[in-house]
Amino acid sequence: MERYFLWMLFPVFAFGIAQQTQDTLSVKQLDEVIISSSRIALPLQENTRSIEVVSKEMIRATGLTTIVDVLQLIAGVDIRRRGIAGMQADLYIRGGSFDQTLLLIDGIKLEDAQTGHHTLNFALPIAVIERIEIIKGPAARIFGQNAFTGAINIVTKNELSSKRAIELNAGSYEQFSGKATLGASTEDTSVIAHYSYNSAEGYRYNTDFKNNNAFLKARFNQSRTPIQFMATFSDRKFGANGFYASPSYIEQYEETQASLLALSSIVEKGDWQFKPRLYWRRGQDEYLFVRNNPSIYRNLHITHKVGLALDASRSSKLGITGIGVDLSKIAIASNNLGDRNRFVSTLFIEHRFVLANEKLSLTPGIALTNYTDFGTQLFPGADIGYALSDNFQWYGNIGYTYRIPTFTDLYYSDPSTLGNENLKVEEALTEEMGFRYTRTNFKGSLAIFNRSADNLIDYVRQSEEGQFEATNIRKVNTLGVEFTAARKFKLGLLPQNITVGYTYLEDDVKEANVNFSRYSINSLKHHITVNYQGSIAQNLTTSIAYKLGQRNQLPSYQVIDFNVQWQLKQFRLSLSANNILNEHYSESNLVPMPLGNGLLGVAFNF
Repeated sequence: MERYFLWMLFPVFAFGIAQQTQDTLSVKQLDEVIISSSRIALPLQENTRSIEVVSKEMIRATGLTTIVDVLQLIAGVDIRRRGIAGMQADLYIRGGSFDQTLLLIDGIKLEDAQTGHHTLNFALPIAVIERIEIIKGPAARIFGQNAFTGAINIVTKNELSSKRAIELNAGSYEQFSGKATLGASTEDTSVIAHYSYNSAEGYRYNTDFKNNNAFLKARFNQSRTPIQFMATFSDRKFGANGFYASPSYIEQYEETQASLLALSSIVEKGDWQFKPRLYWRRGQDEYLFVRNNPSIYRNLHITHKVGLALDASRSSKLGITGIGVDLSKIAIASNNLGDRNRFVSTLFIEHRFVLANEKLSLTPGIALTNYTDFGTQLFPGADIGYALSDNFQWYGNIGYTYRIPTFTDLYYSDPSTLGNENLKVEEALTEEMGFRYTRTNFKGSLAIFNRSADNLIDYVRQSEEGQFEATNIRKVNTLGVEFTAARKFKLGLLPQNITVGYTYLEDDVKEANVNFSRYSINSLKHHITVNYQGSIAQNLTTSIAYKLGQRNQLPSYQVIDFNVQWQLKQFRLSLSANNILNEHYSESNLVPMPLGNGLLGVAFNF
């Protein structure tokens, strides 16, 4: 297996040595990308946290069709898929759980009070994404609840480069997808609408699926005070063979819905900038233990979150002050969890001091959150950064982070599982130090981090009989190292790009005085990603993605995916080949991932 790894790494070093042109020696900065997910908007190079940005150009170059597959390319982001096309997948960052990672769309927080299993149900279609901001490390001071180990902010497009686009894909396991995107704009208004349908018979018994997605975004009054309206909807129906229970239970079935309505704006008043948001998030999940017999066991949960948020920032001689207020009402109606609700109010405040001729920045901040069922939580933190040169930055951060139990943790009950209304809040203290280097055709980063977590929730029992009960039992210290490097160059006149990422995690799990535990720490101890995108001829591009993963006490696996795209005026043809090594592996719950498979696509822009 090692030969494949060496084969993929060879181009990184070969191209790095060969491309000694004047262009690569330039110290001109990359185009500035403003990170919009925090209250103090800063260029990426000035941020003092571990942040990666995946642009729409990078997404298109990969040829991938879902955001779930795109996130698989990022070291430190552990996407645990159950099958193809991202139909069901969980999001982990730096060894945290799926309940400890937050998803945002245009800065709107989409945590699920029922369970983090549904986080990626809100992932948007590729066609409407401007970029993806990946914030690694604790972010409770910035976002509040659920940003325990990191957050992902999906930034949507304001306008389309092509006003109309149609795309069709077909491939292995009778996959089929059809997508249509429309856009219109005037001097003061822009509208984007998208619809997609995706289905397959499944790569093994009872893994068929049907997925409908709709998206609408409209911007008005752009020359004065802009008003933005956004609506998203996702409906998924899929066979869930062994997805959650033992692999021997093969008849499971699930239907989910995820929808969001949001109004937002940006208001400039002198030195102040205000970002108000009003939104409604709805989730629905129906789960059947036996697909064709709901009477055996059926769960139905419907969650609502209505939120009002206001972020503000002010620039002065002392730096930039960021303030945020977030109010939300959360409710769930469930045949298992009961009818529950909570009100959450959060106040954020931070200030960025710029010192030493603008080389040194210091940003202390704090989040104060009150829950009607968990009282008040206070979580401070601070970031620091120093510009060693125009291209080289050192940074560090420290902060407390937390997660309150989900309604599932608190109230769930079935013949083998029992929630616990007396659960405590999960807490952690995280420290990080890193370096970031940026030039025109090269960027790299190195980070070292440590997370000391307490009161982590596990499901345990003392004997082989009886129910697993949710309990604050785990203490885990996680030490990690993360490295990324990206290199742009040319072969002749043809642009090329190689990105390498590596994350190492060492989990020190403190012994718990229990006989049986349902959840074990199953982080990616070693996670290597190598991604190549480049033009091999005029209008012909290709991408190759390599991933090595090794979890604790499990054998490693290596996966290579390939894509080629041919652009002919308004038409684009694409061919994807996934897992071309026919690697046998699983990412979650012993669910086997498919062997080699392919997808053929055609798109027309007009």
